[in-house]
Amino acid sequence: MRRAPLWVAALLPLAAGVVLAVLGRAGRLPGGRLFLSALPGDWALAAGAALSLLAVVGLGAAALRDRTWRRRLAERVAEAGQDRRLLLSRLDHELKNPLTAMRAATANLAAVADPAQDAAVGTIEEQVLRLSRLTTDLRKIADIESARIDRRPVDLTDLIEEMVDVARDLPGAAERQISVDLPRAPWPLPPVPGDADLLSLAVANLLDNALKYTPPGGRVEVRAREAAGEVVVEVADTGQGIPPDELPQVWEEMYRSPSARAVPGSGLGLPLVRAVVERHGGSVHADSRVGSGTLVRLALPSARHQA
Repeated sequence: MRRAPLWVAALLPLAAGVVLAVLGRAGRLPGGRLFLSALPGDWALAAGAALSLLAVVGLGAAALRDRTWRRRLAERVAEAGQDRRLLLSRLDHELKNPLTAMRAATANLAAVADPAQDAAVGTIEEQVLRLSRLTTDLRKIADIESARIDRRPVDLTDLIEEMVDVARDLPGAAERQISVDLPRAPWPLPPVPGDADLLSLAVANLLDNALKYTPPGGRVEVRAREAAGEVVVEVADTGQGIPPDELPQVWEEMYRSPSARAVPGSGLGLPLVRAVVERHGGSVHADSRVGSGTLVRLALPSARHQA
């Protein structure tokens, strides 16, 4: 709530007292019809000043209380974020050794020629690999949120085109149409200060997600533009879409929509994208319609705006 009108209102009794004092000394107060006419102008000024002082003290106390509350809330959010990053790091550390042992054991089993157990060993290897990738992605998120970001000018045009070329080689990509719309004239995209590897990781995850959830024959579009000192990148698809009540949860680690369980994934792609974008001082947003597709939009501060 804006406090400027409240501060103005707090000074109104003082202003009224000043006016009455001036009128009283000039002999222009109303006649006996009004109670105020019985009060000397100086008394009206003193009463107005007292009321304004009480109002100002009350507003000051409320502002101090709000600042204290916001500071404590920020401290709690920071502590929660630190605890979360610590949990992710510990989880990766605790799972690494058991997973290594499991992979070694399955390799030993696979070395023994036994057709009866080949299918079981293959299933175990597949799940161990999935857990390994999961812990790797968790570690990446923890590292991104805590590590220092190397900020150098990044040409997003070249970066996006490179990531699209990589995406075209992904399994099943040939069965989807991928189009790119990047400004060339009269002004290309300005550079973005940041870490090129991390930004490449974010764009690659968006493309991978769009391709996975778009059926064969569908379309994935990548667009970018400059707007209000930011470079806005959009990745849109004609996939199955996300229900409105599930849309806010797609940014949470390991969340997977029940309708997406049949598609391979860890539920860490979009959280990783958000971590990268927020570390670069940007924002990310998703819009979706069930049965039509999804659009993910990320905005990054441009070097031109910060110069």
